[in-house]
Amino acid sequence: MESRFWVFLLSALLLSTGCSSAAKKPPSGSPAAPSASTVPESSQPNPDKEIIQTDPVIQPEIKRREVQESDINTENFEIGAFFGFLSIEDFGTNPVYGFRLDYHITEDVFLQGTIGQSEAGSTSFDRLSGSPPILSDDQSQYTYYTVALGYNLLPGEAFITRNTTYNTALYLIAGAGNTEFAGDDLFTITWGAGYSITANSWLAIHLDFRDHLFDLAVTGEDKTTHNFEVTIGLNYYF
Repeated sequence: MESRFWVFLLSALLLSTGCSSAAKKPPSGSPAAPSASTVPESSQPNPDKEIIQTDPVIQPEIKRREVQESDINTENFEIGAFFGFLSIEDFGTNPVYGFRLDYHITEDVFLQGTIGQSEAGSTSFDRLSGSPPILSDDQSQYTYYTVALGYNLLPGEAFITRNTTYNTALYLIAGAGNTEFAGDDLFTITWGAGYSITANSWLAIHLDFRDHLFDLAVTGEDKTTHNFEVTIGLNYYF
């Protein structure tokens, strides 16, 4: 009786195992359901990621100009001649000419020596009274010597044409010297401004305005006279 019980129990266990295996096995011909691990990561939706669309990068075509820089000499000296007009107070406006020598201490600071020559005309008193001129021919000679310090205030460029430019500089200048006039040596203070244009590697054009101040008593009144000068000059670098 006991042996029959064990046979029945083993038969029941084998029958239950076979039924559970049959329930888990998919039917023949039906595709197997993919597991979560077999799905590619890229195909799974990700709500946290934002899709950013960028415009294509446009590379501009830049045509660069070929610029030819002027070959300016690096010498520190300039020598030149000038010509213009000098208005001697009470003695009219007359031509003036002379020479200048510049030494460039730095790029913006320079030292200048000047020698100028002019001749005074007749005064308004001479013309109205008809009397002989106040000054003799020798006394009418006007010669000055000046040592001045200059400063390039506004260096820049001048565009002559679309493809042609020149280096320029607006400068201030002030100094002192001596003037031989009316038979006397007169201490003179000179100040003014100028504009230079570098034409090429060795030549510069200068436009200058100066005021020469000295005390003069030849007309009977001792006063400080202003003698204005406007000149144009050519300077050579060496």
